[in-house]
Amino acid sequence: MRIAIVEDDAVQRQMMEQVVHTLGHACQSYGTGAQYMLALRRETFDLLIVDWELPDTSGPQLASWTRQECLPTMPILMVTLRSEESDIVQGLHSGADDFMIKPLRVAEFKARIQALLRRAYPASQEPLQSFGPYHFDRNSLTVSFEQQQVLLTHREFGLALLLFQNPGRLMSRDHLRETVWGQNAEVLSRTLDTHISRLRQMLRLRPGRPYSVAAVYGLGYRLDALEQDS
Repeated sequence: MRIAIVEDDAVQRQMMEQVVHTLGHACQSYGTGAQYMLALRRETFDLLIVDWELPDTSGPQLASWTRQECLPTMPILMVTLRSEESDIVQGLHSGADDFMIKPLRVAEFKARIQALLRRAYPASQEPLQSFGPYHFDRNSLTVSFEQQQVLLTHREFGLALLLFQNPGRLMSRDHLRETVWGQNAEVLSRTLDTHISRLRQMLRLRPGRPYSVAAVYGLGYRLDALEQDS
């Protein structure tokens, strides 16, 4: 998973980054709300962790903007020194899914991150998953559709499954590379493009089919589902 952290305190931000990395997730951190908003023009994330007090905005305002403008379903964890019931209510009403009081307790922080991701992406680790006519088998790295079975490499399978788990959602190039190849891997841009091209061909992910892969120039890729007449 890919997590965004918005926290202006450098010590707190570093601690949060370390926790996210120990859980096996990638993260990008920002010291202001403006930096995060700018990053979302090119990046995509699976979870937002945001501090209440920021130098240019507030956590509730940023959560509300995230919900209204671009990511209505992404889970949001708000952290703050505030502990009054009215503050918690305001944070949750702004769009946050969970709320933690500083100083953060590491074990609880980990548990809340895992719980939010588990609720938001409940089927992400199931060995067998189906999407319309496509059936994914993690054990054999195969995709079955229309009475045929396609054997994929580990990375081809991971890339295809990630796209199918996020239909209609733009996935940034960095998001795809970090999730499939690992956050520290050096992957050439054309390597990702080659894998997408192979998946289009092998799984017939073209316009007019039940699913197709669209390239969003300079940003990434999106899996689109063909709308069926009722």
